[in-house]
Amino acid sequence: MGFIGFLLLGLIAGAIAKQLMPGEQGGGWLATLVLGVVGAIVGGWLGGLLFDADLDSFFSLSTWLLAIAGSLIVLFVYGLIFGRRASA
Repeated sequence: MGFIGFLLLGLIAGAIAKQLMPGEQGGGWLATLVLGVVGAIVGGWLGGLLFDADLDSFFSLSTWLLAIAGSLIVLFVYGLIFGRRASA
C-alpha cells in the first residue's frame, strides 16, 4: 500500500473510530488523521504480531478491521491522557 493510501486508510479508520467511540472527542480532521494513522500502525503491528495478518492490500477486510481496532485503541488512550481535564 502506498503512502497516500495509508493516509487515506488512517483518515477513514480514525473517523469510523470516532463515530464508534462513545462520548465527545475533541480535535478536527487533522487530529482524526493523526490518530487514525497511528491507530492503523498499532492495528497493523498487533495484527501481524497476534494473527500473522497480511496488510498489503488497501481493499482487504482484515486491513480495515485492524486499522479501525487500532484507531479505537489509540483514541481510548488519547481520551485517558487528554480527556476529562479537571478545571479549577
